[in-house]
Amino acid sequence: MEIYLYGSPLLKRKTKRVGKLPDHFPEFLERMYATMYDDDGIGLSANQVGVDRHFFIADFSLHDKTMFREIFINPEILKSSGVDTSEEGCLSIPEIHEKVTRAYKIKLRYENFKRDVVEREFEGFPARVIQHEIDHLNGILFVDRISPLKRSFIDSKLKKIAEKGSTQTEPVTI
Repeated sequence: MEIYLYGSPLLKRKTKRVGKLPDHFPEFLERMYATMYDDDGIGLSANQVGVDRHFFIADFSLHDKTMFREIFINPEILKSSGVDTSEEGCLSIPEIHEKVTRAYKIKLRYENFKRDVVEREFEGFPARVIQHEIDHLNGILFVDRISPLKRSFIDSKLKKIAEKGSTQTEPVTI
């Protein structure tokens, strides 16, 4: 699968809620995970692979062996608390890392692979990944959350990435 890059218009718009999933969805997810692993990612939103749907995948076991990989369909943050500032990167914005402030703890409602509705709390690193991916689904990139001054330091790198990303305009059908 192709990772859509900064500059693609698909990354700047809010994705559509997930309705009925196609029969080949499990195979699609495996390809999505393979793409994420190939690029050393921990999370990947649907629009990062060109799909205009409100879901993302994450494999928290890459950070914490007591956790596992999951799919989050139609996720919604119900509550957040605390403050955590840490460095983030993004598969759609390669080779750029900046400190971003996010909530330390969140309460999330989402549908799992079986389409059961789940409400669950996350904190620390998993909460950060989830917030980052939900931002993607809402058309927000982590560089949108840094100060204008910090942004000015990486503008030339962003412009180079955007040259490639601006050609990725067609959505992918699953």
